[in-house]
Amino acid sequence: MTTTTLSEWAYPLAESLLAEPLPRRWAHSQGVAERARIISPVLGKDADLLEAAAVLHDVGYSPGVAKTGFHPLDGARYLRDVAQANERIVRLVAHHSCAWMEAEARGLREDLESEFPRDLPHLDDALCFCDMNTTPVGTPTNPVDRVNEIASRYGPDSLIGTFIRRAEPEILACTARVLKRVAAVKRQPT
Repeated sequence: MTTTTLSEWAYPLAESLLAEPLPRRWAHSQGVAERARIISPVLGKDADLLEAAAVLHDVGYSPGVAKTGFHPLDGARYLRDVAQANERIVRLVAHHSCAWMEAEARGLREDLESEFPRDLPHLDDALCFCDMNTTPVGTPTNPVDRVNEIASRYGPDSLIGTFIRRAEPEILACTARVLKRVAAVKRQPT
């Protein structure tokens, strides 16, 4: 009997929701998953879990999934209620890339945190790292350029532009924590 990994389950689901209606979002999601594979040595047994969350992190943008207009919450609810996804994947999608700050700006923080407890800090950091080091078309970037791109795309005075600037210090801190773990793993004798 063949066992399907979480990431093997996640890719076709993400593709079915994103590839046709949102091809750039699908390319971005694949790039985020690639970043997850690159940092897999620091994730141990959670490497496959993070890759699955990475490829699914933006499914809340899908026209068939979007309900509130807040993609982390919409995606997490879809994954929980419709796709019956692993609970840890659902929580990672709900909280990816400092989502609590955007939820607060939208008046949805209580909904987000009551439905999806935030209790995976090292994986939250890792998913933020992967997302914020990937361009909208899936290529590698750095978090400073990514934040600038998001602020520029939405406008500095928009809800998203304001949120991303507010989140920037935490995004940079997430990146630093992940890079510190990567460096520590590289220093370990083999």
